[in-house]
Amino acid sequence: MKSEPNRNYSEVTEFVLLGFITPPKVQILLFLVFLLIYVVTVVGNISMIIVIKVDSRLHMPMYFFLRNLSYLDLCYSTVIAPKTLANFLSKGKKISYNGCAAQFFFFALFVTTEGFLLAVMAFDRFSAICSPLLYPVHMSQKVCAQLVTGSYICGGINSMVQTGFTFSLRFCGENRLDHFFCDVPALIKISCADTSVNEIVLYILSALIIITTTTVIVVSYAYILSTVLKIPSTHGRGKTFSTCSSHITVVSLFYGTVFFMYAQPGAISSPQKSKIIAVFYTFIIPMLNPLIYSLRNREVKHAVKRILLRKLSFH
Repeated sequence: MKSEPNRNYSEVTEFVLLGFITPPKVQILLFLVFLLIYVVTVVGNISMIIVIKVDSRLHMPMYFFLRNLSYLDLCYSTVIAPKTLANFLSKGKKISYNGCAAQFFFFALFVTTEGFLLAVMAFDRFSAICSPLLYPVHMSQKVCAQLVTGSYICGGINSMVQTGFTFSLRFCGENRLDHFFCDVPALIKISCADTSVNEIVLYILSALIIITTTTVIVVSYAYILSTVLKIPSTHGRGKTFSTCSSHITVVSLFYGTVFFMYAQPGAISSPQKSKIIAVFYTFIIPMLNPLIYSLRNREVKHAVKRILLRKLSFH
């Protein structure tokens, strides 16, 4: 917490993203590594969107949500990656005040929406496994669209509140953000105003979102586990639960990093740890998600093979 100083300072009109403070040669190496990760992310998620759109056998609720997940991964990594890559090769590493606010707004929108979408996907698996006869009703096209829309609305509300509170703070004099993108903990750290309310809002909203979504996920999988254990065949149990394995992996990676970043006070006082954790959910996870679903999902692999064979047959 900080109190506003009595001295007069000029208002900040731009920020400097310090990023990863390393020698120039290491900066070039990091640029190449992050560029490769981002290219794989873009190719992987666009490929997933195209495969699900083109293959009619994947026109089911589960893959409708997966297509939206790939879209969100593509969006929120793109909000961060281009500026981060440019800063590896730039000496100034500057971002305008409005650019910083826009970057944070869209990042918060997409990452929060993804959290709610992962909860929706858990509910989808619960409906498919625990209530198969009612599944077409529970997960009709209209309901699926409403659930995705609701996820975006929740993400939008959180984003507007967080952006409003954060950029209502005064930034006077100090404009160097010890981070590679505009995020709440780094912005709070350099504000010259009292940030106690902002910190409380950050923790309450983060905890509320994480508790709400994880409760849906945990309860859904508790019912799924109970149902799967009642299946007499070992092969049947394995086959049924395998449809959930990719989602469980993605949820574990996403919520693990987000919790350590926003739902505990250490993130604000430990910028180095924050940057390392942030790399996982801004670069690594969006790259891994399509790989996890394509490698561990038999239907997606078969769809890719069908599309490739179809393309080869035309030549």
